[in-house]
Formats: sequence, C-alpha cells, structure tokens
Amino acid sequence: MQDTEVLETPAEPVIAARGVSKRFGQVQVLHDVSLAVNSGDVVCVIGPSGRAKTTLLRCMALLEQPSAGEIVLNGAVIADAAGSGATRREAKRVRPEIGLVFQHFNLWPHMTALGNVIEGPIRARGLSREAATERAMTLLRKVGLEDKAESYPSRLSGGQQQRVAIARALAMQPAVIMFDEATSALDPELRHEVLQVMRTLAHEGMTMLVVTHEMGFARSVGDRLIFMDQGCIVEDSVPEQFFQNPSTERAARFLRQIQD
Repeated sequence: MQDTEVLETPAEPVIAARGVSKRFGQVQVLHDVSLAVNSGDVVCVIGPSGRAKTTLLRCMALLEQPSAGEIVLNGAVIADAAGSGATRREAKRVRPEIGLVFQHFNLWPHMTALGNVIEGPIRARGLSREAATERAMTLLRKVGLEDKAESYPSRLSGGQQQRVAIARALAMQPAVIMFDEATSALDPELRHEVLQVMRTLAHEGMTMLVVTHEMGFARSVGDRLIFMDQGCIVEDSVPEQFFQNPSTERAARFLRQIQD
C-alpha cells in the first residue's frame, strides 16, 4: 500500500499587515505594505531614518489607523480603513495581546518601577494586586532590576528605564511584543544591557517585531529581516542573505553607507 503524504497547513500568523497604506493629510507614507509575523519569530525591520518603519509598527500596534488595508491578529481583523464598530470592539478586546516598547520608555513618572509593571495586568487583565505583584517581581528579576522595584523612573538610568518598560510589556503576557527603536536613545553601554534582555526573550521563543538600527542584533538574532525605503518593503529575507548578497541595488547602497 502506498504511503499518503500528509501536507501541513501553514500556521496562521500571530499578527499581519495586509495591503496597509497610511496617509497623513496629502502625504502618503506607507504604500500597500504586507508583513506577517509567525509565532516565535523575531522579525527585524531596518532601513534609513524617516522611511515609515515606525508608522508601520504603530499601525500594527493599533496606535494608528490604516488608510487602506487591514491588521489581523490571530486571524481576526483588528484594524482597517473603515474603522467599523465591530473592528473597534475587536481591537479593544485584543489590545492587551500586543506589547509595545517605545524609544523613549514612556514610563509613568509618578509610579515606581513595580507600580509601572503591575498597572496593566490589574486594569486590563483583571489580576489581583497580589498576583500582579508576584508576576512583576519575577519579570523585574528577569531584566536584572529586582532591587529597583521601589525606585521611581527619575532615579533610574535610561537603560534601567527601558528594561522596566520591557518588563511592563511582558507583564501583560502578550502574543507579540514590538520594539520601536528601543535602544536608539541610549549610550553604547546602556544599549548593551537592553539588547541582552531582548536576546534572551528571542532565545526563549517570544514573538517579536523589532524596528531597529542595531545591525548586529538584526543579523545575529533576527529570523527574518525586512528592509524598508520610501514607505515600501524593498526586501524580505533571512539576515545572512541580506547582509551577504542583497537582491536590490537600494539595499546594497544602504549596506555600503552603514559600513563606511
């Protein structure tokens, strides 16, 4: 009897942008962009400054509404150009599934590190203060800041604040965590400690979408690399292929510039 080949059905992406465009007034900054992030993947988005990388991330994180196309999380449309009531309700329901770490930390200055981390799980996930505190202390320990739990942001270095921000995002137990230039406001030593936390998360299988200028991180940690220019995806490949043999002249020119 001949064996029957069983074909695996491709897994649904955790989050995806499908044909997303974005206008601000008369200026179109995103042009029909499609990007899918699968479970456990680390997808790094790179490219020159001012080329709509952050706009794409903000659309996928529900901070901007697409002018066209849609954002899908675990198979459900959570943002589109129409902005229907049903879509808005779905977006509100799933918002805790999307973690976001900003460039400038965005910690609440009137709360301690611990307070920053427990606020979301209590308000959005319905955890008791005791359970949220236990989770927060575990995460602060994970990012090396257990001893700073009672410190306010003003008493923390930039790198420490960013690690608190990462712990805050993780406390929601999101399906995906997004990083918007998480190290660009830090000096080299502080960048290292934040990147080390991000590497640990990647090795543990966290689904991550990372907008970054950290080429070493993108090359060594990323599963996929997205190169954007002028609001479009120019290349989507594995990092080694991109860095060794880019398929477009625009990407090759970018690599020459950053290596000079």
